[in-house]
Amino acid sequence: MGVLANVAAQRRTITSYSYVLRSGNTITHQGFKSLGIRREDKSRWERRTPLTPDAVRRLISETGTRVYVQPSTKRIFSDASYAKAGATLTEDLSGADVILGIKEVPSSKLLSDKTYCFFSHTHKGKPENMPMLKAILDKRIRLIDYELMKEPESGRRLVAFGKFAGNAGMVDGLHGMAHKFLGMGYNTPFMYMGMAHSYRTVASAKNAVRKVGNMIDEEGTPKDLGPLIFAFTGRGNVTQGTLEMFQELPHEFVPASDLPRIVKDKNPRLNKVYGTVLSPEDYIEAKSGGALQDYQDYLENPSKYESVFAEKIAPYVNSIITGAYWDQRYPRILTNDQLATIQRQQQNGMIGRAKLMSLVDIVCDPKGAVECLSHSTVIEDPFYYYDAVNKVEHKDVEKDGIQIMGIDILPAELPVESSEHFSDVLYPHIKDLIHPTSDDMNRLSPVLANAVIANQGKLMNGHTTLLNNIEMTGGHVADQQQQRQNILLLGSGMVARPLVERLTRRANARVVIASNVLSEAEKIAASVSSGPGLTETVELDISDSDKLARLISGADVVVSLVPAFLHHTVAKACIEQRKHMVTASYVSKEMEDLDEAAKKAGIAIMNEVGLDPGIDHMSAMKIIDHAKAHGKKIRSFVSWCGGLPAPEASNVPLGYKFSWSPRGVLTASGNDAIFWSNGKQHTIAGEDLLKNHFPSVRTPFAGFVFEGLANRDSLKYTDIYGLGNLRDMDTMFRGTLRYQGYSDLLYAFRKLGFLSQTETLQTVMGRWRHDAEDVIQGNLAAISDLIGLSPTHSLTTRTTEALQFLFTEGLHNDPQLRSVSALDALSTVLSRRLQYQQGERDMVAMQHTFVVESSRTQQFETITSTLISYGEPKGDTAMATTVGVPAALATELVLDNKIHARGVLRPTTPDIYLPILETLEGAYGIRFVEQVNQTRNKPLSEPTGSGTWSG
Repeated sequence: MGVLANVAAQRRTITSYSYVLRSGNTITHQGFKSLGIRREDKSRWERRTPLTPDAVRRLISETGTRVYVQPSTKRIFSDASYAKAGATLTEDLSGADVILGIKEVPSSKLLSDKTYCFFSHTHKGKPENMPMLKAILDKRIRLIDYELMKEPESGRRLVAFGKFAGNAGMVDGLHGMAHKFLGMGYNTPFMYMGMAHSYRTVASAKNAVRKVGNMIDEEGTPKDLGPLIFAFTGRGNVTQGTLEMFQELPHEFVPASDLPRIVKDKNPRLNKVYGTVLSPEDYIEAKSGGALQDYQDYLENPSKYESVFAEKIAPYVNSIITGAYWDQRYPRILTNDQLATIQRQQQNGMIGRAKLMSLVDIVCDPKGAVECLSHSTVIEDPFYYYDAVNKVEHKDVEKDGIQIMGIDILPAELPVESSEHFSDVLYPHIKDLIHPTSDDMNRLSPVLANAVIANQGKLMNGHTTLLNNIEMTGGHVADQQQQRQNILLLGSGMVARPLVERLTRRANARVVIASNVLSEAEKIAASVSSGPGLTETVELDISDSDKLARLISGADVVVSLVPAFLHHTVAKACIEQRKHMVTASYVSKEMEDLDEAAKKAGIAIMNEVGLDPGIDHMSAMKIIDHAKAHGKKIRSFVSWCGGLPAPEASNVPLGYKFSWSPRGVLTASGNDAIFWSNGKQHTIAGEDLLKNHFPSVRTPFAGFVFEGLANRDSLKYTDIYGLGNLRDMDTMFRGTLRYQGYSDLLYAFRKLGFLSQTETLQTVMGRWRHDAEDVIQGNLAAISDLIGLSPTHSLTTRTTEALQFLFTEGLHNDPQLRSVSALDALSTVLSRRLQYQQGERDMVAMQHTFVVESSRTQQFETITSTLISYGEPKGDTAMATTVGVPAALATELVLDNKIHARGVLRPTTPDIYLPILETLEGAYGIRFVEQVNQTRNKPLSEPTGSGTWSG
């Protein structure tokens, strides 16, 4: 940095302190922006950090700023060291104004209206980075690219890892050379070189190179290989880093013009290696003939020149180490056709077989200066080989071909010094960036201002042409005048992904996924990144009321997919913030009580827009309203619904599988049920629900015959559906479908005590009159005694087989399972043993049966409406789709002001159910098949059970 720049930096620092009030040496108030350090996630090898703990400690001491650090178990500096330095460890960086990283940030993890600093690799317009740049613009992020932070006078990059890329690249190149030589049949001292990441520090890597150098000095290199010559391109930090390592070997630097003489020497010096540092004059000539005389003319008129590297350099060197960046306007150093010519000459004995055997492309420019680098390589698999004669890439070190390495994160192999150096040069600029006036572009230092690529949704001067690159990759930057619609999704469970996928189809949508399991939210966001809408993720514990309120305040609508008992908490926060809410869960008594408060707040709280409840309401109301419009009266209504494995995946105990927690299914099997049948009210106690199931539920599809369970209170839906006086009806019933045999087997489990919510599994097993191991291992006599059936009864056998299947590997002896309630223990076992396997699919079955009477003719007809929908084997489950998508469609109606009612709502009016049902059928193929019979069928059988359990 020049003298003037130093003075300017000092002035800015002094100005910064004018914002700080001090009491002695203690900062009592400050106006500096907060800082975040994100966890790197592009590669498992990325262990670097932009600021070391020492720098964080210093920054906090000098400015009083708050520093948030995402925890990382692989970062080269421990989480504890950052905490000790005064940083706050948190997954959630939403409290940070400025966020620092190293490599590119996934679009879904970019937080809106922040300042980000990282190597974005966007300014060159590479297609793979344009979706991220589009997200940066859409989210109104200020992007500062380290690569563009340069000295104003010289243009030299200030913040770079180039030297360490050179260090690591040279070490890796020597390691690769050893294996290539061994593949050719020669042992060399380089065999004792590891990859750079195997050394903790640069010093230890240098020491390893030095030891190899001592061996070369003492033993020499194989004579058949001739003198080993390394050609270096470039003069910057990268090349300086390679030479720093190279010079630990016994070496001699020679001009390019001496290469033929050294190679042809009959008595070569083999106890050292040779290096030649190339300049363009060594391998670039004018097409008209003659050497490069005017370098400036070459820069301005590259089409007048060509490379003669293939003739003047390549036949004499063993390895090319690239440290110079290349631009496609300029001639390539070496084309694949030229490489093929050289390899043919090697096959004919005209060029030594060890020559041009290695390319170490440290700048990692695929299809760049040396064309044979077709793609970047990774640290764990750094080398491949290219046979240019046959135009074949391969991985066999013993076959013909040049060895190629193009690792794009080389500095990550030496993370300690890389991070320390980077932190040192970045530190003064970070102080500028968190200065209270840094929002004003005119107040930024020239170093920072010139490194800004995007700000407040616009590309800065010098980068505006990148809009064309975004368009070419299929992106479209949202019109900043278009109203952004902000959706806060609470929860990241099974049904969330289809909901987010649907909502992010809207170009102006921004979906913030808030979850207490951040990794789940990030996975969902990453899976929908191709949509035009934006996604963000944030960690949230619903009990953190302040953070919940802050997130809700920034949303237009809140979608709550958290456990049902939390919806009331969310709804109250939405009322306080006057924000609409959507949930797929049933309306609880607590939620119902918020109706007046929601109306006063002017918001809609839309409930029961999933499958059951949800699609069942909407499809039923469509038929009910149609019947009413034609002067007809509903005399009977029976509705069944079930989420099940597809038949081919049902070959397990219970005929049931889980892609979510089984606890809700198990507790539902003990709920009291009330329904109306044959003009009378019927009640089934929860303890008898499984025993008194409906043994046969038929559908219009001959292949599907189910059994069913009554589902809680059916009577309240008489009013919800507007069906009039219940006593005028013959039947009012809602139930749950299962494959036949489910209820009896689960009732057997109930008799064994597995459904107890008050006793531990250990207590339940202790009450058995038989040894627990005998029961679990399938002792027929013991199980027969406990469930009260004959040892020869088929259900006794099924129970025995089910226990053996479920409690395999001694799960019942797990101390954690034995200490929780029996129901929770069984829930855990079922979630482990009754999972969907790879390629299996689930199924949703729903059926409504209406008996309708014409008020004019008093004639009856029976209407059956049936839905069968399957999940995708490698995609979303049917359950996730039929819950998540309707909730998303209801959210869209709220966003588009299509729902005018306020208060606690259900989707039972045409303005809601018609557009949702139409989209489900048209866009997702979720449709009902209807049959109408001009008869008065009895829609509901009796809950007699199978007859297995008497009394």
